[in-house]
Amino acid sequence: MKPMPVVGWRELVHLPELGLHELPAKIDTGARTSSLHATVLERFERDGDQYVRFAVDFERQHVRQVCEAVHIDWRGITSSNGETQRRMIIKTPLRIGSLEFRVEISLADRSDMKFPMLIGRSALRRRFVVDSGHSWLQTPGRDVEKGYKT
Repeated sequence: MKPMPVVGWRELVHLPELGLHELPAKIDTGARTSSLHATVLERFERDGDQYVRFAVDFERQHVRQVCEAVHIDWRGITSSNGETQRRMIIKTPLRIGSLEFRVEISLADRSDMKFPMLIGRSALRRRFVVDSGHSWLQTPGRDVEKGYKT
């Protein structure tokens, strides 16, 4: 079996089709589905497919990125506080390090969270091994950090 690349507990990731790059993400094997902080602006149809237009706000930089993606599903997602929310699911390419692959992502209000993106175990499965004691293992240009300080 080919060895898998190792990710740290946080990485900078890319969602190229959404125009989102170097997005701080927490790697969370306790979460099944990946999640992105977004405000849904509208749902619409294009060429027979259901789409969603949403905004990703980077408050520190005072930047709002408006994105569009195919809306593939609604799902009940149980958050870390135990509440189940009905969330919109999109599917888009995700790049971590040099590996790019399509993932399902729930759109959620993560404004009270430290990271705008959470990478769940479905995205990691059979692609990465997680080293929870390090950060930035798949983030070129960042020094690897040991430990858990945020």
